[in-house]
Amino acid sequence: MGHQSQPRHSQRKAVAGMLKALHAQEDAEAARSKAQDVIAKLDGMKLTQAAQVVREGVEETLTYFAFPREHHRHIYTNNPLEAIMKQIRRRTRVVGSFPDGHSALMLAAARLRHIAGTQWGLKRYMNMDRLKEQKRHQQEKQEVIAG
Repeated sequence: MGHQSQPRHSQRKAVAGMLKALHAQEDAEAARSKAQDVIAKLDGMKLTQAAQVVREGVEETLTYFAFPREHHRHIYTNNPLEAIMKQIRRRTRVVGSFPDGHSALMLAAARLRHIAGTQWGLKRYMNMDRLKEQKRHQQEKQEVIAG
């Protein structure tokens, strides 16, 4: 029928790789071009719903290109949260199974306490000086145009 089956594991990995490649482009135009390739490949894989999601949402995901290049990696992901979740997942996988939900919560809370109490928790995620400089340049350009 018109129902799209759930992509298999290998398909999900392929799609994830395509989306990662889309965001690894040098600039917004190259990313838009890559997005069209990804959409065509998804349609070719009969993943029409996934292709439609990319088609409808790609522009929103490329807004980080308006910022200085050194900030792109930080902006296009919510990296600090992802890093914390990755640490918690890694530690819970080591344990395997927990006797109850309270045990898992205690492990996650212990990791969060460690992060908050170490230099890792004080690490500066993004240097805002470049963004301030960019804003100042934009204001100067507007003043010149305004006259």
